[in-house]
Amino acid sequence: MHTLPLVPKSEIEQRIHRLQNYLQEHGIDGVLLVQNVDLYYFTGTMQNALSYIPREGEPVLYVKKSVARAEFEAHVEVQPLGRLRELGTVLTKRYGAIHKIGFELDVLPYATAHFYQKLFSESEMVDVSFALRHIRSVKSAYELDQIKQAARIVDDTLMKVSSGLRVGMSELELVARIEYEFRLQGNINLWRMRGFNQELALGMVASGNSAATPTYFDGPAGGLGVSTASPQGASFRKIKANEPILIDVSMIVEGYMVDQTRIAVIGELSEPILEAYEVARSILRRVEEQGKPGVAWQDLYATSLEMAKDAGLSNYFMGYGADQAKFLGHGVGIELDELPILAKGFSQPLEEGMVIAIEPKFTFPEQGVIGIENTYVVTADGLESLSITSEEIMKIEL
Repeated sequence: MHTLPLVPKSEIEQRIHRLQNYLQEHGIDGVLLVQNVDLYYFTGTMQNALSYIPREGEPVLYVKKSVARAEFEAHVEVQPLGRLRELGTVLTKRYGAIHKIGFELDVLPYATAHFYQKLFSESEMVDVSFALRHIRSVKSAYELDQIKQAARIVDDTLMKVSSGLRVGMSELELVARIEYEFRLQGNINLWRMRGFNQELALGMVASGNSAATPTYFDGPAGGLGVSTASPQGASFRKIKANEPILIDVSMIVEGYMVDQTRIAVIGELSEPILEAYEVARSILRRVEEQGKPGVAWQDLYATSLEMAKDAGLSNYFMGYGADQAKFLGHGVGIELDELPILAKGFSQPLEEGMVIAIEPKFTFPEQGVIGIENTYVVTADGLESLSITSEEIMKIEL
C-alpha cells in the first residue's frame, strides 16, 4: 500500500505481553483502548479505531476508518467496527463475560466515558491509565533508536541555524528556520501531550525577558507568543545583543520525541547569568550519577531543590515567584509529558530503560531564562544522555 516504515511486529507483541501480565495480576478481563497514542503503541497503527486487549488471547482492532490501511500497518487482528453500540455483544461473544474492563480514564472525556459505562453496564469500569503510561515509560532498543535519531537531527539543525543568528531578527524568524530544517528531516509537526489543555508547538524559543514572560504552560519558561490565543513560545520581539536566547525544542522521529534546551547569545552574557547556567549544569551532573534504577523519582527533584537553595537561587528555579514549575523533569516518548515525573509525591522507583528529559532552568524576570535540558535513558550505572549537542553556550560575535 505504501512505503512508510512499520513498527516491528516484535515490538507490538512485547508491549501486549507486558499489558496482559498486568491485567492478569490485577484480575482485569481486558482493556478497551480509545486514545490515539495508546492505540498506536499497542497495535502499530493510528487509524480511527478501538482496540480490545484481553488478559489472555489475541487482541482485536475494531476500525471505523481506514480498515485497509489498518490491515497493512497493524500487527493485531483487524475487524471493521460496525455498530459501536453492539461492541459489548461482539466482545462477549468472542471473549466471554467481561466482569472488569479497563479504560484510559485520565484522557477520556466524561461523555465518552459515560457512553462506555452504559455500553458495558454489567462490567466494572476501572482506570488503567497509569499502568498504560508506566508500561510505555520503559523504552526498547527500537524506541531508543528513534529518539537518538531525533537527537542527531536537533544537533545538526542547531549548528545550521545558530550561524545565522543576528541582532534584530525576530524570535519567529528563528523558530521558522528551526521548523524548516526539522520539517525537511520528517518532523510530523504534531507534539502530542497527555495533560488536559496542555498544547505545544515545537517548544519554547524566546529571548531576553520575553522568555521569562509567565504563562499557563506547565514549565519553567513561558514566552510571549504571537497572540493571547496562543500565549507561549516565540513572538514578534526582536532579538537583542548580550541576552540569553532560549532554544528549547523537540524533534520527532517515527512519533518519538527528544526534548533539549540550549542557550545562545549574540555577544556576551552577564556574570550572574553565566553563574546560574553553571549551577544548572552542576545539577545535571549530580542527578546523572544519582539517577539509577531503584531511586525514587522525587529524590532527583529534591536534589535539584537543595542545590538551587545552596546557590541562593531558589526564588528563580524552574520559574519565578508564583509561576514556578514544581518538577525537574518528565518522561518523553510518543507524548511529551510521559512518565516518570521528577516531582514531589512520586515515590515510584526509576527503572532501567526509562527515558527522561531533565531541565534545570532559572528564570530572571528582567534578564530572561537560563538553563539546560538533556534527554536521558536510565541505565544500571546512572543516566546516559541521548542528547549529543555541546552544552557550551552558543556564542555569536557582534
